[in-house]
Amino acid sequence: MLRDKARVTVNMNGPYTVYGNLPLNVKEIIRNSAGEASGWSVIRRYPNQRIYTLCRCGKSRSKPFCDGTHDKKGFDEAETASLKRYFEQAEIEEALGISLADVQSLCAASRFCHGAGGIWNLLEKSGDPKIRKIIVEEACNCASGRLVAIDKQSQKPIEPLLEKAISLVEDPIEGISGPIRLEGGVELVSHDGKQYETRNRITICRCGKSKNKPFCDSTHVHTRFKCKYKK
Repeated sequence: MLRDKARVTVNMNGPYTVYGNLPLNVKEIIRNSAGEASGWSVIRRYPNQRIYTLCRCGKSRSKPFCDGTHDKKGFDEAETASLKRYFEQAEIEEALGISLADVQSLCAASRFCHGAGGIWNLLEKSGDPKIRKIIVEEACNCASGRLVAIDKQSQKPIEPLLEKAISLVEDPIEGISGPIRLEGGVELVSHDGKQYETRNRITICRCGKSKNKPFCDSTHVHTRFKCKYKK
């Protein structure tokens, strides 16, 4: 049945509806000894629900769930993101043994690409297998899938192994809350039934302020969005 299919639907002037009994958890960005974003840690798991609604306006008092506040706050829900596929938009930077695809408009500011001097600087040294490994790790940790490493020999994208789930991103390094992360190939459907490209990882806005809705565009960093979760 369609209602049991794992997907997220954007509701006009309203929340995200999640179908298909998708696991919901809170994931925290963790740092290494140098203070750089280096990995993920699950800090909370919610009981499974076949269908649930997640706040999209950033104002619910029952976060992460919708409580109807969007009706009272004049929420600007307009979806402005492109329906083009990722590789139709990506800029490709070539290096030894590896390429890096980048769609900057999808940046969720998770900062994994800043480690070890920055992924773009590392590309200049990608002839070193150890450096190439770091490039792949940083690209695979990219929350939104803005960055995708491509193996030069096979010409195939290198993606992390993710099970289908919904993650609420927390960024304790910056002291803010990040977007909602769709993992493992969860479908995303617009309010008028159009389907965005299904990808291994994408991030969608939950602060309500993105200019690239439904996707996150890092605005939560500038607005210092912080989610207080209902216990």
